[in-house]
Formats: sequence, C-alpha cells, structure tokens
Amino acid sequence: MSDADRPDPFASARDIAAAVASGRWTASAVIETTLARIEAHDRALNAFTLVTTARARAAAAMIDARRKAGEKLPPLAGVPYAVKNLFDLAGEVTLAGSHVLAGEPPADRDAVLVERMDAAGAICVGALNMDEFAYGFTTENSHAGPSRNPHSPAHSAGGSSGGCGAAVGGGLVPISLGSDTNGSIRVPSSFCGIWGLKPTYGRLPRTGSYPFVYSLDHLGLFARTVEDLALAYDAMQGHDAGDLACAERPAEPALARLAEGGALRVGVLGGWFADQAGEQARRAVALAAGALGATETVVVPGAEAGRAAAFLITASEGGELHRLHLRERYDDMEPLSRDRLAAGALLPAAWVQRAQRVRAQWRLRMLQAFERFDLLLAPATPIPAPRLPCETVVINGRTLPARPNIGLLTQPISCIGLPVVAAPVETGDTLPLGVQLIAAPWAEVTALRAARKLEQAGIALARAVPEPAE
Repeated sequence: MSDADRPDPFASARDIAAAVASGRWTASAVIETTLARIEAHDRALNAFTLVTTARARAAAAMIDARRKAGEKLPPLAGVPYAVKNLFDLAGEVTLAGSHVLAGEPPADRDAVLVERMDAAGAICVGALNMDEFAYGFTTENSHAGPSRNPHSPAHSAGGSSGGCGAAVGGGLVPISLGSDTNGSIRVPSSFCGIWGLKPTYGRLPRTGSYPFVYSLDHLGLFARTVEDLALAYDAMQGHDAGDLACAERPAEPALARLAEGGALRVGVLGGWFADQAGEQARRAVALAAGALGATETVVVPGAEAGRAAAFLITASEGGELHRLHLRERYDDMEPLSRDRLAAGALLPAAWVQRAQRVRAQWRLRMLQAFERFDLLLAPATPIPAPRLPCETVVINGRTLPARPNIGLLTQPISCIGLPVVAAPVETGDTLPLGVQLIAAPWAEVTALRAARKLEQAGIALARAVPEPAE
C-alpha cells in the first residue's frame, strides 16, 4: 500500500466510509491506524478511559468480509467512533466517570445508540473521559485525570463530555457520542473547535446510558464536519420504548436536506446572551450573523431565571439519584461533584416546584420567538477554554468560579429542550470558540442547514490538529 493509499487519520467519516466501500482502504487498516494514533497521542489528551481493541478489530474484520462477499455496505461502514463512558458497552462496566460504579456488573448489551451506530457499520473503539456522573464543565476527573484541549493541552477540553471533544478535536476519531444536560456537548465543542449537536429533548433515546437529570438529559454527538454530524445523526434517529421520554416521531433525515435552498430568518439573542459574552464570543456571533444575514437582535426576557431554574432542577434530581451513594460511598466520590450533589439532595421541594414553573414560563417565551425566526444565534461559551486547573474564569473583567459559570450561555437552552448545533467559528484567535445555532423543537434540520452554510462560507470550520502537543 502506497503512502497515498494509507488511511488518513484526519479523514471525515463520510470519506472513510466511501474509501472502505470502494476498496481503497480496508476497515481493518482504518482501525489499525486509529488504534495507533490513540496509542501515540492520547497521552497528551487523556481522552480515553477504555480502548476496545478486540471489539474494534473483530468489527472491522466483519466489515471487510462483507465487502469481499459483495454485500452493499451500510453508510458508516468502517468509521471509527468512541463514546462518553456513560454509554453501555456490552461486556464492559459503565463507569460514568466514577470509581463508585467500578464494582458493578458489566453491561449485558450496548446502549441503543451504540447498537444503531454499529448497525450503520461504524466501529466503536472505546470509552471517553468525563466529569464524574456528568456533573461539571471541565472534565477534571480526580480518578482518571483531566482531559486536555487538543489546541493547547494546558487548557481545558470542556465538560462534562471533555473526552469526546478532545478525541474528535485531536483527530483520534471522527465522531464521538456524548450527553448534554446543561451544556456538556456545546461547551467541549466550543473549547475544542469542532461541531456538536444536541437534538431536541426526546429525539434520541437514552436507553442504555447512565442518567444524570432525567428531565434534562439529552444524548448527542460531535464531529469535524457538518456532513458527518448529519450522517451519524440520521443513523441514530428513531423511537425506543426503553426511554419513556423518547418521542414517537418519525425519523427526519438530515443529510439529504443540508443543501436545501430558501432563506432562513435568523435572530441574534441579546440581553443575557450578549451581556455574559466576552470579546471573542461577541466577535464569533457577529461573524456568524453576517454570514447568515442576521441583522435583528432579539431579547427574550427570563434567560437568567431559566438558568437559575436549571441549576435547582439539576442539583435536586442529581442529588436524589445519588442519595444512596452519598450515604454509603461519600469518600469514594469525586470531590468536585459530591458536595454539590449532597447540597442538591437537601433542597426544599417548594424551591424545585417553583423552578419547574419558571422553566415552563421561560420555554413559552422562547417558543414565541420562533413565531418570527427560524433560528436564534448565541455564543456557546462566554470565553475560550481556561487553563487547567479551572478554579476561576474572568468574564468581562469579573472573576467568577469556573465550574458554575462556564455554562452561563448553554444552561438556559438545555432546560427547555431545544435543538442546538454548536458551530466552531474561526475568529483568528489562538484558542477556538463556538456559537449556538438554536432551532425550534424538532427542527434539527434547520440548525444543520445553517451550520452547513457557515461551513461552506468558511466562517465555521473544525481546526485540524494532526499532532496534538505533548
């Protein structure tokens, strides 16, 4: 095999699948290249907590055998991917970033989204680092160590899906699956300079994933191109009765609709979303707004209250879920999250009930904005990735605790379940930063179409990091 025909570790998922289908690359060669790259570069990134070598090699051999037999291969055949370690992988213990779960029995089947990715021909190569129980924005896990930003390992990869962002941004895999409760897909996407998709609450089933906050948890994905985001999203859609929150809606294929014409009515969220944004974040929004023809600023009252409601609901539901762990395994829990979970378990029910009312009011106000606009634009994070360890951040001259405030701009959107694409806008700064393309419920395709426009215009592109620095 000539160097020109060797698998490119930074190829897109779509290009990998095409090369495997045509016979230019074998799935086995792609996987060996991926495993070698993980071995060479994950020491710098600390993205993986588990590499499923035997599983990946067996799956690749099966794909190659199917092609040799003349079968038509599925759309993601031979594409490596990895999952946040709260997704069940058959035969492996689902850790959710915690030592508390290390003694639990291995999963007896894959999570539903893993099953669907595998059915589409994708090959899982491992599990990825995260904040314990998904409660954090920095992936500073005292058990596994921090995940590091591929653009500067001295900086955070974000969280709680930090391993997902580092693995995709660092060129270890083209796609990863993560979760987003308060911003855990959009924050790592912004910090690592890649694309992320948080679908509508209830769009993708959570069956076989470790929960955090039932009423807020979303599953989604990361990729380096919009086409890859749409391709994998299409493979995972569909109802599953194992998740009672999963909507019984038909799949709405996105890949085929990326190039649809027609103008989009785009508004720029002001008020809270402008006031809490740093200089680079404001420039990113301005660049994206210019490319999308957005000239009108929209102020929707209640964002700050919505964020406060999300805080209370998160703490209360998370604390209740882990009440037994807090009683019996407190010393084994991650210090950065256990005290917040303990405090959440003690919240008065009246506060949580009021938070749910505020959340409902805020959602109604946001839905009214979609009567005039197809898409709303906002920064994803107020600042680019902070340095590790992340104790404080400076936002517009104010020094604030890092973990509660990195999600200033994502939490108000998570708590009302809207679909969002995080787009890596190129501002020319050393570290990347993204924007949120926020659509109405079930309108993921609208956000993906806008993302494709930004990508084609060269405004939003995932930065290549072929050799993450040690």
